[in-house]
Amino acid sequence: MEPFFNLTLNELEHILGVCGKEKFRARQLFKWIYNKFVLDFELMTDIPKSLRKIFKEMFSFTFLNLESMERSKDGSTKFAFRTHDGYTVESVLMPEEDRTTLCVSTQIGCKMGCRFCVTGKIGFIRNLTTDEIVSQMMSVKKLTDTTITNVVFMGMGEPMDNVENVIKAIQIFGSPYGLNLSKRKITVSTSGLIDTLKTIPQNLCVIAISLNAADDEKRTYLMPINRIYPLETIVDFARSYRPDKRSRITFEYVIIGDINDSGKDAEKLADLLSGVKCKINIIPYNESKHISFKTPSDEKILNFQRILLKRGYTATIRKSKGQDVSAACGLLGSRYLEV
Repeated sequence: MEPFFNLTLNELEHILGVCGKEKFRARQLFKWIYNKFVLDFELMTDIPKSLRKIFKEMFSFTFLNLESMERSKDGSTKFAFRTHDGYTVESVLMPEEDRTTLCVSTQIGCKMGCRFCVTGKIGFIRNLTTDEIVSQMMSVKKLTDTTITNVVFMGMGEPMDNVENVIKAIQIFGSPYGLNLSKRKITVSTSGLIDTLKTIPQNLCVIAISLNAADDEKRTYLMPINRIYPLETIVDFARSYRPDKRSRITFEYVIIGDINDSGKDAEKLADLLSGVKCKINIIPYNESKHISFKTPSDEKILNFQRILLKRGYTATIRKSKGQDVSAACGLLGSRYLEV
């Protein structure tokens, strides 16, 4: 049986066409499953009974096994799911006044080895399949009966290192017959694998690049991938990134105490991005017992933001979510280091 969550609409249409079935049945299935969250073929009343029986034999729905749910005092929830081969993958649901965002993972572990990230200390185990990425969304919907308005690919792993499965998941999330999320509601965060980024259609999603330093020496220290994709390459890509008149690329800046939090660092960042249509998301480092870095003082964080604002940038400070349950940025996968 084919895992249904592994298929884009085009792939499903192709499969049904090969089987001699009308392609519009694929749109019907997407609507029932993703729009209406009906997963019992017998209840799909606009599909003939004979065809429902065939679909039941053709497709399966693979939900990840829930290992734990941890509710943070700020209202966010971390989900730990067990894969078929016994690994744990984590997702975070973050409700806010005007949106409900799900942070999904794309890998078990990560190859990038960023010094500030707990997931990077695990090392790389394997990529998640499209089925496993989409199943995070569907499993959380099943468990919480929540309408999810936004998806961020900011969980465990480097999305651009698993680009084929990530693109398929985005196409499922964004399909008007699927979950119907607009491209502005889907964000992919990357450490800056520029060659892979160039292969993604510019109207597919919002791109966020994790920058974290304004000079190559410091960024290489924090993010070894900078040896392959240095700042000049990243900024050149950002200058050419023009999906439409409204869109702009996002740069994420994890601000770490006494590492990259000085006023001089902020001025260098402003100089580096001069003329680039972008916004800067300042992310206060979330401390972990597994890493020696510290969170900067509020004064330093606000001063960093003030300098960028004064230089004409849109610069926001991300509010940490789920820190008390190791669900905040950079903390996913902690359980792998506690055995």
